[in-house]
Amino acid sequence: QVQLVESGGGLVQPGGSLRLSCAASGVSLDDYAIGWFRQAPGKEREGIICIPSSDGNPEYLDSVKGRFTISRDNAKNTVYLHMNSLKPEDTGVYHCAAGEDTYGGSRLRCSSIYFGSWGQGTHVTVSS
Repeated sequence: QVQLVESGGGLVQPGGSLRLSCAASGVSLDDYAIGWFRQAPGKEREGIICIPSSDGNPEYLDSVKGRFTISRDNAKNTVYLHMNSLKPEDTGVYHCAAGEDTYGGSRLRCSSIYFGSWGQGTHVTVSS
């Protein structure tokens, strides 16, 4: 099983930026689809951005398009979530997860049911 560790969360003011990291050991993350998921207080976990194992287009939750991006650093075996223009509604616990590439048509599935290995999460609070 893939072991994942997230880091980089914290308190940030609205409009600010954060970069979250998802690091793995023992396996190569570039063999897996990686997803970032958010669980806001009182809400269900939702997939916000996912990237396939191979070249392909990431999938984004509409509310983060244009503000969040995802990238891989294979040399560091780490996947990053770059968050800009943060809003209070971005507050929550952010988890990264690894799974197999699963497609619906040409689009990568970005739902938690397709990801079997999870990190413990990192807290992000967007508040003034």
